[in-house]
Order: sequence, then structure tokens, then C-alpha cells
Amino acid sequence: MNGLVARLPWFLLFIVLLVSPPPALGVGSAAQGVATMRLDYFHTGNTSQELFSVDRIVIEPLPWPGNPNRPIDQTNRGTYFFEVRNLASAQVLYSRGFSSIFGEWVTTDEAKKVNRTFHESVRFPAPDQTVKIVIKGRDRANAFREIWSTTINPNDKMIDRSRPPFPGHVTEIENRGDPAFKVDLLFLGEGYTAAEQEKCDKDIRRLTEGLFAYSPFKGRRSDFNVRALCAPSPDSGVSHPSRGEYRNTLFGSSFDVFGEERYALSFDNRAIRELASFAPYDALGIVMNSDEYGNGGIFGLYATVSIDYPTGIPVFVHEFGHHFADLGDEYYFTADVAYNPANTRVEPWEPNITALLDPSHVKWQALIEPGTPIPTPWPKECYENVVGDSQKLIQKIRAENRPQAEIRKVRRDRENAIEACFSRGQYGGRVGAFEGAMYETQGYYRPEQQCIMLEGDQFCAVCRKAIEEIVDLYSRP
Repeated sequence: MNGLVARLPWFLLFIVLLVSPPPALGVGSAAQGVATMRLDYFHTGNTSQELFSVDRIVIEPLPWPGNPNRPIDQTNRGTYFFEVRNLASAQVLYSRGFSSIFGEWVTTDEAKKVNRTFHESVRFPAPDQTVKIVIKGRDRANAFREIWSTTINPNDKMIDRSRPPFPGHVTEIENRGDPAFKVDLLFLGEGYTAAEQEKCDKDIRRLTEGLFAYSPFKGRRSDFNVRALCAPSPDSGVSHPSRGEYRNTLFGSSFDVFGEERYALSFDNRAIRELASFAPYDALGIVMNSDEYGNGGIFGLYATVSIDYPTGIPVFVHEFGHHFADLGDEYYFTADVAYNPANTRVEPWEPNITALLDPSHVKWQALIEPGTPIPTPWPKECYENVVGDSQKLIQKIRAENRPQAEIRKVRRDRENAIEACFSRGQYGGRVGAFEGAMYETQGYYRPEQQCIMLEGDQFCAVCRKAIEEIVDLYSRP
């Protein structure tokens, strides 16, 4: 059977696995034929404590799609990190960094007052021996420290090996080869009714073309497989609580996350994981059937997009930078976010942000041209005046309940004014250390004056390099 399975494409593998239980092979084995195991758990707490509890352990319908030659993650990305260790020898068999909704929520004011629980998952090649799953979190110095662990015996009779009902049709947008040696990107439609399934397919194809118009994705397109899964939603659209709009959708997607109107996330993790399990995936995009301004992106979880918003695709590219490569936000000043600023300055783990604790050794030093001053001057005051004025105007329009079209015009005007500011910069297009990033005016620095992670139409050189490192993690033999 294993020789046959190794030669079958992924969609025929699905049929084989429906009629025979997946073999439990070692983590270090060839990817073909190794089952995908998923640990679902609850993450509970507040600013001062974190608690974890197992929900269930699942064998997914399809084989493990990951790169068998890159089981260990050495990129140092994410708020959290998990390891699969052989229980007897303590050898690390698999590891990945990731972030979570809890990890973002815990930085908000609400987390100082109440507890909340979030459903989360980690996925890994099914082991053939008992393993210890270890989850680590960042300490005050941004180093990883163990915060929870649990043991999994692959022969445990309580592991869920059932097959959830197949929800719909998986569409291959682009098939570039074996999932084990490609980045498998899966788009899930959200808020599309049965009558809107054709629209879902067209929207995802449009988004795919949009993403691969940006470097480095454009140059690495052959390293990606892209699939779409559109399933009918009871209601059309997504919830927008601040407007009294509530929708019954597949994944419980909503605007107004953490009190921020434009922040949009999907909260039913179990539903997301069950639907996504019917296609190979390393990265997830949730395509919301909406024309409102809203988005979100969490490293290792997913990126959302309001697909019919006029600039929805570039907004998604920004969010995909968060989800795929853990790029940090480079915007700041009057940025409309709910997170509290850091009390102390430590070097961020995000590859495109620095606290510049040692100006003579910037973490992207190799990309800085000789003679570039560090810190690097730029038209900071001009930029801050434009952003501040536009933010005040948007708040006024919202307070007066005026049409959304007026807010869109303000944003277009702001983009033009910001471009005018950037045009005055002496070091535009060069890598340096430009102050203002991570929602703070001072103390954090970004690599270039302009980038899609701030205001711009492309990734800077440092962000491109950081993205390619993750592409390599999933696609290089």
C-alpha cells in the first residue's frame, strides 16, 4: 500500500484514506503516507496567567503536507513556539513558531479585568511513539520559555479518527507539485451562501492573482500550490457588531475585534480546522464576502480579507505578511489599535522591526549601504501631520454617522498626501533604520522609509528576505 500511496496525487490520497486508516509512521519518515495529527486545546487566562487544557486529538483526513526535510523551525518567529519531543529520548522531532488571538488579546485593556478562553490548534506529522507536546511563550526578554506540555500516545483509543462530512468542492487554483515541497496556500470562503458559490470561486482567483503580483511572491510563484474551498454559509456577509449587523457564518467572522472597527477575525477555530483539513495547507486565507474596510493577520493562523473593499487586495497582502512571515506592523503615531505599548525596550523578534539597542549592529546590517546614517532621517513630521489630520477627520465622520464613502475619500486623499511626504525623503528606497514602528512614535525602527507594512505598494528589501526564508522552510528539499 505504501508504494502505491507514494505515487498518488493528493486528491486520490484522500479517497484511499477514506477507506483505510492512515499509518502511524515516525515524524522523520518520508512525507507520503504519514498521517496529520492535530491537537485542539483551550487557551485561557488574562494578563497575569495562562492556562491550557486539551480539547481533543484528531487524525485529519489527508496525509501530512509538510516538508519532511525541514521539520525544525529555526526562524525565531512568533509569540509562541511548540515542539514535538520523543518522550523517551527528549529529541525534538518537529517544531514551529506561531501566534494566536489570545496572544494579541492579552495585550489589551480588557485582559487586565477579565479572563477569556480561545480555541487553538497545533498540527504535526503523526508520531509512531509516545511524544510530549511542549508549548513555549516569550518572556520579558523575548526568549522562549516552556509554559505548558501534554503527552500523546499515538495508540490512544480516544484519538479521534472519524471523518467529518466533506463540506464541498476543493478547487485547485494552481498545482505546482508535491505538497511536501511546496508552500500549500488554502483560501476558505466565508459568508458566501449557496447561491454565491460562483462568486466565491471568482473572488479567490482574483485574490490569487493579486497576491502574486507582489514580490517576492511573484518570483517564487512556482514554489506555491494554491487551493480554494468554498462551502455554503447560512448568511451572506460577516458580522459588524458596531452597526448592529450579525451574520450566521461558517467561521464566526466579525469586524470590531477588540473594539477596533477595522479589525476582522474569525473565531470558530474548530470549524476552520475541520474544513481546512480536506486540503493540504501550510498557510490559510479567509476570504470574507464583504465590501467594508476590515482585515486581520496572525502568524501561523490565518489572514483575513474583505474581498470587495476597493483596496482589499493590497490590504490582504499586508495581512498575509503578518500571517506568513510574522512581519511586524510598521505604522504608528495615531494608529487605531487596541494594544498597549511596551513598558521596556527589548529587541523585537519580528524580522522587520528593531529597537536599535546597538546602532552599529542592526539586525539587517548586511542590507544597509555604506554611508547610510543610523538612525536614518526621513520626513517624519510631514507624515505624522497627514496621518493625524486624516484620523481626526475619520473619527468626526464616524461620530456624525456620515456615509462610508466619505471615509474612503479621506483615505484616498491621505495616501496621496503621504506619497508627497515620502517624495521629500533623502533616503527613500534605501535600507536604514527609520524611527516609528510597532504603533509607537519613538523607540522602534523599520528598515525602509516606505513599505507595504506601513504605507506603500511593495515590500521593502528586509521584508522580502524574511518572506523568502519562510518560503524556503516549506519548499526547499
